Amino acid sequence: MTLQASKLNPEFVEEIIPYQGCETVTLCYSCGSCSGVCPVEKVVDDFDPRKIVHMVAMGMEDSLINGEIIWACSQCQSCIPVCPQNVRCADVIKALRDEAVKRHSVDGERLRELGQFAVVDGGKCVACLTCVRLCPFGAPRIIDEGYAVIEAELCHACGICVLECPAEAISLAPSLEARGALK
Repeated sequence: MTLQASKLNPEFVEEIIPYQGCETVTLCYSCGSCSGVCPVEKVVDDFDPRKIVHMVAMGMEDSLINGEIIWACSQCQSCIPVCPQNVRCADVIKALRDEAVKRHSVDGERLRELGQFAVVDGGKCVACLTCVRLCPFGAPRIIDEGYAVIEAELCHACGICVLECPAEAISLAPSLEARGALK
């Protein structure tokens, strides 16, 4: 991979630092502890939390914000307790995702394709409230039209609603992690 200095944004790291959990991003010395415990790194080609943190520090804004790699993270946060420098890789990746949404680099349809949230087929939904009762994140709700909808911002793509829906009205695209595990 060849880097062109003209494509780097040296101020990018300063844009990420204000996000919650990102204040230590520049302290990473690439020890690899995060990569060693990351379950996604084992199954998704090119995913490495250490690499992503390094890309932030280098100013590789376009590759991160407009690429797919930040969407592979499962947000399990296994990387957080093992970092000797208290770099919170999962929080950095969450910040990058928030920036991508804020900048309209990804839309709702693309997020759905990436398996980031579940979707209800209103024609199949019987408004039984199973998803509403079982979701630990409060993402589903019944709307006036008489079927459930899932608030994408609240959905953690855990799949509980998909598995428990008696009408089989809820779907969730496979995440990049799941696709990698199936290889």
